[in-house]
Amino acid sequence: MAKIQMTTPLVEMDGDEMTRILWQMIKDELICPYVDLKTEYYDLGLEHRNETDDKVTMDSALATQKYGVAVKCATITPNAARMTEYNLKEMWKSPNGTIRATLDGTVFRAPIIVKGIEPCVRNWEKPITLARHAYGDVYKNTEIKVPGAGKAELVFTAEDGTEIRELIHNFKDGGILQGIHNTDASIASFAKACFNYALDTKQDLWFATKDTISKKYDHNFKDIFQEIYDAEYKEKFEAAGIEYFYTLIDDAVARVMKAKGGFIWACKNYDGDVMSDMVSSAFGSLAMMTSVLVSPSGVYEYEAAHGTVQRHYYKHLEGEETSTNSVATIFAWTGALRKRGELDGNKELMEFANKLEKATLQTIESGRMTKDLALITSLKDVIVCNSQDFIKEIRKTYETL
Repeated sequence: MAKIQMTTPLVEMDGDEMTRILWQMIKDELICPYVDLKTEYYDLGLEHRNETDDKVTMDSALATQKYGVAVKCATITPNAARMTEYNLKEMWKSPNGTIRATLDGTVFRAPIIVKGIEPCVRNWEKPITLARHAYGDVYKNTEIKVPGAGKAELVFTAEDGTEIRELIHNFKDGGILQGIHNTDASIASFAKACFNYALDTKQDLWFATKDTISKKYDHNFKDIFQEIYDAEYKEKFEAAGIEYFYTLIDDAVARVMKAKGGFIWACKNYDGDVMSDMVSSAFGSLAMMTSVLVSPSGVYEYEAAHGTVQRHYYKHLEGEETSTNSVATIFAWTGALRKRGELDGNKELMEFANKLEKATLQTIESGRMTKDLALITSLKDVIVCNSQDFIKEIRKTYETL
């Protein structure tokens, strides 16, 4: 059978550790046998980021703006231990943070629902979609290790030279400082993306911050959301029969645990990072959550919501067998290929993506799965597959569809 042709390439961002191994397996077994894959390739592995002084990350983001669709493998955001392990020039910032800032988009994360994997929260009946702001906060922070006694101030200098100063703390000894920021324009883009996505999917939208404590920073998010909702979306929401409401982040957490699901939960950048991991884990596995970054200009970047699976990678290096769940990484590829097909009017490519997702879920529902799912499934007499065999089983299922 002739391979499905592509007219426009995807931007392909390779990554780190075990997910990098899975990345190649997925291409070799599930994509390249069926698709004449065209990508503009960027190696975002930590070693190559270090070699290029992280220029490759910005290059990949700019390429995504050019081509409109990207697919990204999980990457390492280095800490002190990684500095030593990889002999890094410096502690490079989060690649995801750089890409999100460049594209100024919103990340929508949703669990992949499959029969036989029931949520830990028994009343969750429908997916909960996390909308994560994709700019600023701790992902674009500036930090100082305070060496000793002294005064720390927050200073803003206007273009005309006038200053605003606020005392942060009088240090009596050493400590730490962190400066974070956001912009009204980015918050407004985030709000509009959430409102539009809620209307498109006919789901209620929740938004939560901690404005009772952060009376200027978080309150600004709350105000901008409300102003845009009242001016542009209130009547549309009422006509669609859906609801928007704001609540405190701690109240939202309590409500989520008692809800049935089927709504969008919008969070600031860090809150969205943490809460999406909580939701995905409670739905079954961190490897069962999709993630797509959508920019205001309609650019899409697909990835798995989880990390690089470091522990399995070290086992792999020792020659030990691993059973690593590749579902979210497969769905990153299918999401990107389907969107590429949609934008290019390539129905064959869209149908391939849909068929591969169906094959993946049917493989699990037939009782063939990785260890993380086997430990929590309600299915009986399941077969636990290693990392590579699970991908091969999906190919077998695909061939029968």
